[in-house]
Amino acid sequence: MTIERALRALAGLLVTLSVALGYWVHPGFFLFTAFVGLNLLQSTFTNACPAIAIFRRLGLRGCVPADARPPRS
Repeated sequence: MTIERALRALAGLLVTLSVALGYWVHPGFFLFTAFVGLNLLQSTFTNACPAIAIFRRLGLRGCVPADARPPRS
């Protein structure tokens, strides 16, 4: 699994979990949903995300850009 896929999986899991908790447990959990969304938004501009640093330490590899791959024969 690559860092980018792990990050999307983590974000999807956290959003789904916080929406479910906000619906069934307490509406305050919707604030966590907003936090995850704002963190994703700020990471697009700053290119800084704590989860990426954690995934790198866990040994996940990054994606190879499509234009850096050798052509298929």
